[in-house]
Amino acid sequence: MKKPQPIQSILEQTLKGLELDVPLKTYSIWGAWKEIVGEAIALQTQPRAIRNHILFIDVSHSTWMQQLQFLKPTLLEKIRSFLGEPLIEDIRFKVGKIPAAVTPLRERKLEREVRLDRKTIDQIEGLLQNITDAEVRKGFKELLIKSATLEQSQKKSKHER
Repeated sequence: MKKPQPIQSILEQTLKGLELDVPLKTYSIWGAWKEIVGEAIALQTQPRAIRNHILFIDVSHSTWMQQLQFLKPTLLEKIRSFLGEPLIEDIRFKVGKIPAAVTPLRERKLEREVRLDRKTIDQIEGLLQNITDAEVRKGFKELLIKSATLEQSQKKSKHER
């Protein structure tokens, strides 16, 4: 009689035998999306599908889609680093519906209480000065303000604990 094997090793062998281990590993991207691409991009994007080693991503707006085209090599590198191997060969973007992020009530309350200081506002304005398209500029300004406010509210929350 054989010694019992751990269920994990049996499942791993079975998945490899059925050649399902690679697709399952690639779908781990969904759970770690915010960790892989960062909060700012994660709020505007959502992985939709993987076909033939191509990751299809829904994007909130065409201006974001254009900006992400420039970031595609960096995003691919981050995804491959997360997976530990080059399982994703390309990324395709499409404007689509992005689920609204659910912000805990306490965090929303703190965000309303936080006011950005002049230095932070000046830094944001400096980052925006070379953007000529008014719509893109407005979108990035809102994003940067939201990000800075969230960061300060999280710091404030840690100090209150």
